[in-house]
Amino acid sequence: MSDILAAEGKEFHAPGMELFDWGPLFPGGPEWLTWLTKPVLIVALAVAVTAVFLVMAFRRPQLVPRGAQNVGEAAYVFVRDQMARPALGKDAERFMPFLFTTFLFILFMNYAGVIPVLQLPAPSHIAFAIVPAAVVYVMMLVLGIKHQGLGGYFKGVLFPPGLPKGIYVILTPIELISTFVLRPFTHAVRLFANMFAGHILLAFFATVGYWFLIEKLTPAGFGVGVLGFLMTIVMTGFELFIQSLQAFIFTVLTASYIAGSLHAEH
Repeated sequence: MSDILAAEGKEFHAPGMELFDWGPLFPGGPEWLTWLTKPVLIVALAVAVTAVFLVMAFRRPQLVPRGAQNVGEAAYVFVRDQMARPALGKDAERFMPFLFTTFLFILFMNYAGVIPVLQLPAPSHIAFAIVPAAVVYVMMLVLGIKHQGLGGYFKGVLFPPGLPKGIYVILTPIELISTFVLRPFTHAVRLFANMFAGHILLAFFATVGYWFLIEKLTPAGFGVGVLGFLMTIVMTGFELFIQSLQAFIFTVLTASYIAGSLHAEH
């Protein structure tokens, strides 16, 4: 690609951090609207789409599901059987409203990255990955203290029973750091990093295709442009898979953390 650019005397700029630098949607508008940026709008839309979908699917359930109810029930069964029950067992139904809503919300935020005009997965900004992870973290602590007691919860995590006392010298600091420091961090960063990297790659191939086929169409660069266009299609499909997978992983980990709070380690 560099040889082609040099031969044609053109300059190609690969997309970078400017992809994530979104100012107010209404620049020059009133100060009270400066908080309204594209990522904030996408999060609000994800909340609205989640709410509308749930209302459409379950407001008036029919014996034979059709339309939105059919999709909603299939999604509910998927979350229940593949995420909630393996971790929570008999407690799964209690937490299905939270887990199901969390899965849909994360999924819709992620899918914004491949929707025309929006074209930005909100969790590619670390703040929008930290907030749901922080909610899960606080929920984990509250449930753990509520069901096991303050001392019982922390004792169960830091000093699991049945081990030689000497092991606790090594195990307790590891559990302290991994459970109460790294767990919320990795929960957020895993989602953020995948959405960030996927958005960069998708934008790169789309930019290559646009530059060499439309902006600076030349005989030498035509093949590169076609390759960029084809890779954009491939990466869009791959990104849809990753977006779905990350919503799944986030919800699975949430169910696992809740399960650890409900019952002490044995």
